[in-house]
Amino acid sequence: MRLVNVHQAKTHLSRLIDEAHAGETIVLAKAGKPWARLMPLEATAPNRIPGRLRRWGPLSQPDLLLEPMAADELAAWHGSSLWPECSQP
Repeated sequence: MRLVNVHQAKTHLSRLIDEAHAGETIVLAKAGKPWARLMPLEATAPNRIPGRLRRWGPLSQPDLLLEPMAADELAAWHGSSLWPECSQP
């Protein structure tokens, strides 16, 4: 986080906006006191890299992905921390 006076911010606004868009938070100060914050609207999405898993080759048994899970595997899946606790009526 960087502190910038308003006069300096007016002079370099375009550069400060680019820095904020890149992820930096800039605090604008008036008379040396923090007054406002310049920051990106939302986090940037990570870059997708198509074909990242291609080096491991094709799946050996792709049809297994479409088969239903065994009852004990399904119970372990639902009992894991991946599922949020739901209150039942």
